[in-house]
Amino acid sequence: MSQKNETAILALALLLTVGIVGGGAWLFTNGGVKINNTVISGSEAGNNPSLQERITFGEKILTPGAVSAAKKEGVQAIAAKSYDQAIANFTDSLKLNRNDPEALIFLNNARIGSSKSYTIVASVPIGADPNTSLEILRGIAQAQNEINTSGGTKEVLLRVGIANDDDNPEIAKQIASSLVSNSEVLGVVGPITSDSTLAAGTIYTPGQLVAISPTSTSVKISNFSRYVFRTVPSDFMAARSLANYMVTNLQKKNAVVFFNSQSNYSQSLKSEFVSSVSLEGGQVSSEFDLSKADFSAAKSIEQATKQGAEVLMLAANAATLDKALQVVQINQKKLTLLAGDDVYTAKTLEIGREQAVGMLVAVPWHIDGNLKSDFPQKSRQLWGGDVSWRSALSYDATVALITALKRNPTRSGVQQALASSDFSATGASGTIRFLASGDRNAPVQLVKIVPGSRSRTGYDFEPVR
Repeated sequence: MSQKNETAILALALLLTVGIVGGGAWLFTNGGVKINNTVISGSEAGNNPSLQERITFGEKILTPGAVSAAKKEGVQAIAAKSYDQAIANFTDSLKLNRNDPEALIFLNNARIGSSKSYTIVASVPIGADPNTSLEILRGIAQAQNEINTSGGTKEVLLRVGIANDDDNPEIAKQIASSLVSNSEVLGVVGPITSDSTLAAGTIYTPGQLVAISPTSTSVKISNFSRYVFRTVPSDFMAARSLANYMVTNLQKKNAVVFFNSQSNYSQSLKSEFVSSVSLEGGQVSSEFDLSKADFSAAKSIEQATKQGAEVLMLAANAATLDKALQVVQINQKKLTLLAGDDVYTAKTLEIGREQAVGMLVAVPWHIDGNLKSDFPQKSRQLWGGDVSWRSALSYDATVALITALKRNPTRSGVQQALASSDFSATGASGTIRFLASGDRNAPVQLVKIVPGSRSRTGYDFEPVR
């Protein structure tokens, strides 16, 4: 295989996962997850026998799909505490599949072995949304790899666990209880959806364990808890940017919104957009619930057109993306398209195609949005292709935790550092600072769908300059 073809395949693999992306040895016992002699509460077989299958530090594989023999052997080696063998196995596995973040995390954990480490855990919906989970894990793996290969935090390396919360609020709470009960866990990256973040936050808060979500945007998370932070701007920022562009740049004032009433994120983005359009002097003439059993894309567009709509806003979440793309197809480019960040997926490019050209999407970050950043180059070198905003923001969440651990490697120290007015860190998307609300103090990036070759679909998301 030529280097050019290999690079193209790696880039495609990455783009397809844009959405169609403290110490001691960890081991598993019959009673659940264990660090040294401490069993994580909630994982006992009599309590929740499936919970121990949801958390890994390298002794089991969570991500789906074909698994190389080298990766299987690496997992077995970690379980047997044969760390040198595990290092060799995961190194071989990454030679076969360099963009596997789970293998890179396991490799770095194997390098730590039974030495002292600072421990964080990623809470991601591997079972429900493996592609998005891989995007998140790439950012975390890259940050872990960078800090550990440079000597660690005060010469202590970072160990990363992976927990599968299935984007189920109740399971996210169970995982949160497990992590809270073990003092070795000093921080969490995730959960990644607003509903799961709000649910798990009710456990992390009294447990005094910091969770930083890289992708949860609901305005309900603002001031929700002093232990819940996020590296993604809230829906307020995205809605204001889209509404302003609609009225100021497009010179249009009548919009229709498609959303999912069962999603906290979707409800939040819809409500903020309605308010923002009104503040800009426009109006949202109708709203359509994609989650309704009798939803009809054709009838909805017909009704919206009769009410004078000029703009079609998609506040869909991942669960309703297919219905949102039906709307795009039936619209036939008649109404101008706007969308929230859950629509930023390879699936939108593949299915929307020509009918999606011109769609404006509000995202927190784009790989070509900041030409001065060295993160795009480093991520391409590591993974062999472009990464998404989800990878960038999860990288930022991990960097924020690492920076806080440098100040004070305790749970209370991490919280105090992140909440401090003088806290700052340099991430993929620029300077990381948090407001008193726990929100990221950062703008959003508007991107537009245009014909292009980078994604290998014939269409690309490009920044609006």
